[in-house]
This record gives sequence, structure tokens and C-alpha cells, in this order.
Amino acid sequence: MARVFIGLMSGTSVDAVDAVALQLPQLPAAPHRSVPGSAGVTLAWCSRPIPAGLRAELRALTRSGGDELERAARAALELTEIYARAVAGLLAQGPFGSPVIGIGAHGQTVRHRPGAGFTIQLLDGALLAERCGLPVVCDFRSGDIAAGGQGAPLVPAFHRELFGRSGQRRVVLNIGGISNLTFIRADGTLAAGFDTGPGNTLLDQWFQRHHGAPFDEGGRWGQAGKVLPALLQACLREPYFELPAPKSTGTETFHTDWLEQRLVESGSSSADPADVQATLLELTAATIVAALAANHGGDEVLVCGGGVHNRALLERLRAMCAPTPVVSTAQRGIDPQAIEAAAFAWLAAQRIDARPVDLGGVTGARGARVLGALYLPPPG
Repeated sequence: MARVFIGLMSGTSVDAVDAVALQLPQLPAAPHRSVPGSAGVTLAWCSRPIPAGLRAELRALTRSGGDELERAARAALELTEIYARAVAGLLAQGPFGSPVIGIGAHGQTVRHRPGAGFTIQLLDGALLAERCGLPVVCDFRSGDIAAGGQGAPLVPAFHRELFGRSGQRRVVLNIGGISNLTFIRADGTLAAGFDTGPGNTLLDQWFQRHHGAPFDEGGRWGQAGKVLPALLQACLREPYFELPAPKSTGTETFHTDWLEQRLVESGSSSADPADVQATLLELTAATIVAALAANHGGDEVLVCGGGVHNRALLERLRAMCAPTPVVSTAQRGIDPQAIEAAAFAWLAAQRIDARPVDLGGVTGARGARVLGALYLPPPG
């Protein structure tokens, strides 16, 4: 019998909560790990915006500040209510013809310190279960970190389920606030997966500073500027780019203060803002392409995440990756905006079924683990 799981995701762009209803097959009881070919069918998708005030607070909480515990708790409660409204919006699109079994909710990452042994995603799982009347799985990263892993990225396991049976060497590029790559061998196994560095986060924050809008539509403003070589080189000297995989990062590293320091170092503080935006676009593209080359690329690159709508960025990636095709996952039948949320629906199913998730060396964990903390709804 088929089952439906809901996935909820708010990423490092902190712009919205995405919700997906994913229909998954009922699998035989508890094998050692997830079963290939069980990626399911997306039934519905919706998104709920994160208000500007909460967005600003969540970004502020990625760095040290006063009264952090109180502020973080209040932000988690407010975000949880948005998650609950996203679930309600999704369920309103039903019925789905199969029972809704549970919810997988990522929460909002405000600190990611795998080297120090911890990661923090803000969300109140118990409150979400209470509001929605469904089991909730959250805190997916901690189990991987406890096993010696990076705790991120986790979505390569789902990428393998979606795209791993093509007979091709495929690369999945997710461009959210942070960009990450998944390398899938021709036999469908995972070769590697890691964060490459900034995706949209610096582009969005610089655009917001100068235009007051959330993002540069289609990358038009950045495309109108020219790349500043000295600034680009200052950005590329960031030590993270030279670290070997497994590795992961976030907005606690790549933020406006980080950019300001590079502007000063390169003598670019008085540069035309459009030229800075063009340079940030080139930084995102260059670090992705360098990571592709270092890992021997693939037969095609499938792009998902919000960055797929930045036409200027996609054009630059296609030019730099030629002759390797760079295409949206929409051309393979999967909505690029839905994939990350769907991944957490799939991960919730693995947790509820007690199936260890094998990330194949992606995170550096000491083997497959059952990931996520489970919160049950009120009885009855």
C-alpha cells in the first residue's frame, strides 16, 4: 500500500518554507538500508514566505549576540507556526488517495559546527506534531554528527534515489543559499557529496542591501556589472574552498561581514555595487565548477534549488562546463523547487520505518544511521 509523507524545508536563503507531499511505496520490513527505486511521486507542493522580521532574526542568530537563548526559542516557535501553516496549505490540496503517515521537517540552521560536534536547527518538533496531528521527524543532522560525520549535506541520499539508475555518471547541483554537489556513479552508487560554498546567500544579501528586494530577478543586475578580479581573488582565498571532502558550510561562514572584509582586502570598498554583484555571481559559478573538475565531473549536471531561476548564473555555468550539459531537473521530470523538501519527506519515511540511511562516505560518518528525532501527536 502506498503512503504519503510531508517534507518541510527552510534553507539558508531564509526566504520561505517549502512543503511537499510525497507518495512512497510500502517497503518490506527493515532492510539494512534504504531501498533503491523508492524515491516516490510528488503529489503536491506549496510555499509559505518567512516574514522579513523573522528572516532578519534568523540571520542574526547565525552569529553571537545578546540574549541568544530567549531569541532563538522565540524564533523557533514563530517558525514552527509557519511550518504548520505550510502543512495546512498542502493538505488543502488533497485528498491524496493514500494515508498521510508523517512529516519530515528540517528546521532552520543557525549554527553548524561539525568540527566542534554540534549543529543547531531551530524548530519545535513537539509543537508541530501538536498543531498538525501527525508524527514529526526533525533534527536529522545530529545523528550523523554523533557518528563522526559532517551532518550535511543529507540530500545526496535522496538524489541517489531519484537519479541513480540512469547508467550515466550524474552530478546533482543544488543551488540554495549554499551550493552543494552530489556525484553519482553510473552504477547508481554515491561517489561524493559536499557543499561547495556560497550559492545565493551573498548575492541575495548584497541585492537586498542596495535594492530592498529579496533577490536579483534572473540575475539581471549582476549580469549588468563587470567582474572585479581583485575582489574575486580575495574571495577565492577563503580556506574553505581548499578543504578536502567531506565538508559542509553555511551562512555562519559566508555572510555580509565576510564580504566586507574581502572588499577591504581587495581595495574594492567603493566599487560599483553592480560590479560587486557580478563578482559574487562569478564566485558562485567558479567554486562550483572547480569542485566539479576536482571530482572528474559527470555526463550531465542536473540543477535544482532556487538558483535554477538565476538565468545569468545558469548561463555562466553552462559556458564554463561545456560541453557537459547543465540542465534543470525539470527537464528530467522533477520540479527543482520541490526536491529538498521531498528529500525530508523521504528521510522521515526512513526514520519511521527504522531504516538506516547510507550516505556512502558523503558526510564521513562511520556508517549508515537511522536519522532524526521522532515526536508523536496527541493520542486519538
